[in-house]
Amino acid sequence: MDLSQNEWAEKLNNTENAVILDVRTEDEVNEGFIPNAKNIDIHKGQGFIDDVETLDKTKTYFVYCRSGARSAQACAVMNQIGFKNTYNLLGGFMEWKGKTTV
Repeated sequence: MDLSQNEWAEKLNNTENAVILDVRTEDEVNEGFIPNAKNIDIHKGQGFIDDVETLDKTKTYFVYCRSGARSAQACAVMNQIGFKNTYNLLGGFMEWKGKTTV
């Protein structure tokens, strides 16, 4: 499900067992990221699926990338393999106004 920046942040703050998933490349992550995010690069293809398969499917995942396109793909893939609660950050990290870490 796609959520606006405000909806995503509010839902994240009000969700127990929330996991923030950054699906950008390592170079992008090195430029800054949302605190406590777990990085799994969607460009790894099957490697991405293999890594995601190790995650707890009962948790709620808040997924982002640079602009929101790759994270939308990641949510779709995750939903296909059994994740029930995935939320895509519309506008991605480029439009993120919350806290970041470098």
